[in-house]
Amino acid sequence: MVTDRLLADCRARLGFDLLAHTWNGVVLYALAGGPRRPGELRAEIGGISAKVLTETLRRLEGYALVERRAYEETPPRVEYALTGLGRSLLGPIEALGRWSAEYGEAFAAAQGWGDEERTED
Repeated sequence: MVTDRLLADCRARLGFDLLAHTWNGVVLYALAGGPRRPGELRAEIGGISAKVLTETLRRLEGYALVERRAYEETPPRVEYALTGLGRSLLGPIEALGRWSAEYGEAFAAAQGWGDEERTED
């Protein structure tokens, strides 16, 4: 039965839980082109604070999806890159992006986003 595979302790839920966090998929996708410094990631992503980016990178590092590389230079330099496990998520993330591009307007309309005549209660 399908519902048996979506219980809280089953492996099928791992991906849903991972992508449920707003920034996880975005940061993973931003790292698809190769290692990036935190400032580069913030500029590429836009709309993410330094604090939230740091929290997201640490969480993804803890999940073994991202690796942190520190270079002993002056000034110190840190880069983040996808691990093999992190790269394995790019296909599903890209599929969700394609879905969003194709159905995003219909989804937004169903939510009433952009409906200027909509009134709040």
